[in-house]
Amino acid sequence: MDQRELLVNGARELDIELSERQVEQFMMYKALLQEWNEKMNLTAITEDIEVITKHFLDCMTVNNALDMNEKRTVIDIGTGAGFPGLVMKIAFPNLKVTLVDALKKRLVFLEEVISKLELTDIECIHSRAEDLGKNKSYREGFDICASRAVANLAVLSEYTLPFVKVDGYLIALKGQKLDEELEQGKKAIKILGGQLDEVVDAKVPFTELNHKIAKIKKVKPTASKYPRKAGEPTKAPLGVEK
Repeated sequence: MDQRELLVNGARELDIELSERQVEQFMMYKALLQEWNEKMNLTAITEDIEVITKHFLDCMTVNNALDMNEKRTVIDIGTGAGFPGLVMKIAFPNLKVTLVDALKKRLVFLEEVISKLELTDIECIHSRAEDLGKNKSYREGFDICASRAVANLAVLSEYTLPFVKVDGYLIALKGQKLDEELEQGKKAIKILGGQLDEVVDAKVPFTELNHKIAKIKKVKPTASKYPRKAGEPTKAPLGVEK
């Protein structure tokens, strides 16, 4: 199976039909990722097949947790090289996506990809989550906050739930240790207005990877004192005994 077939067939396994244009966009994204990675550290995964499976298809498993074909607003906190937010935008063009990262040079890369792929309804913001979460223009303004490999759930919840509208969702792409994280993070999730909706299995097509997704519903507004100022969520995670 060549790269394009792997991408198309893998997406199909996740109930996503990619057009020729979308396949072309993913291939351009991959090429730019590999090119830029030679001058700055974006990812340790650089082989063609692995970029497609461990980045693109892995991020597309969000469709297991929530039907992404509806028109929704999405924010990706700590997007890094665009995972999962930029992948979601290419796979689901109907989404309106905001990518947030604290490292300016990553955003320069993302802007280049967005420009080359001619994507619309997507913006990049240079900020820490703790600062942007206090901004009225973004606070509780999104249907979905999607996140992959940013922090454990107790910390991640404080970074992300302030951005989610009531009745919206935090979709956290996680590994096999999710149950342990949920045990530690359940108090934080509740304090921040969230409630675990379900844990979704996320098998990455054509790999041995079996991940899990925490689907957390926002059931009430987040108290205005959260997120706490920069650094505090990491130093003293909410609801976690010292």
